[in-house]
Amino acid sequence: MAILPFMHLARVTELLEGRVPAASLPYCLQLWQEHAFHFSLRRSRISKLGDFSWKPGHPPHITVNADSHPYTFLLTYVHEVAHHRVHLQYGRRAAPHGQEWKDTFRNLCVPLLRQQIFPDDVAQALEAHLKNPKASSLSDPQLTVALHRHDIRMNNAVRLADIPEGSQFEIRGRRFMKGKLKRSRVLCREMSSRRQYLIAADAVIGKHP
Repeated sequence: MAILPFMHLARVTELLEGRVPAASLPYCLQLWQEHAFHFSLRRSRISKLGDFSWKPGHPPHITVNADSHPYTFLLTYVHEVAHHRVHLQYGRRAAPHGQEWKDTFRNLCVPLLRQQIFPDDVAQALEAHLKNPKASSLSDPQLTVALHRHDIRMNNAVRLADIPEGSQFEIRGRRFMKGKLKRSRVLCREMSSRRQYLIAADAVIGKHP
């Protein structure tokens, strides 16, 4: 049974406008028009920048953290669109960040590089990243540094990676203890609930004086 329309182009435009680089907006809308999905914004999440989900009988759904810098927002949006397209073509036969996703994400990023959407340093880092895309743009140190260089919020920022293991820190009023590094994320324990969370090593936890 076909899924009825669930969003209008005007609403998708409203959500994207001002959050992605202006020159990339037509391309972002084109991606939505080619294979529509439900799109929404989320408050900053400590464990991810965006996600793609799908359930039988429901429209596919993509979310992106609303507070992401425009270059990061754009890459996250395209990252999740790639998941959507892989799902449409392969269903559950493809691994979440397997070769099918890598090829699709790479192909979707090529027009952005051709249009020179990104500053030179970000474009160069992205080109290198696309040779073997990772599960998150923040898993690539070179790309992360380039993206942060253009985010004024990162000025004097203290990242989770900057503090010793066993240190306590706060994110949005929740207190954690830093544990061991697991690739690009850190296994941290929330002090009040004792639950464990994987938090990006580049998560900002404060500012240098």
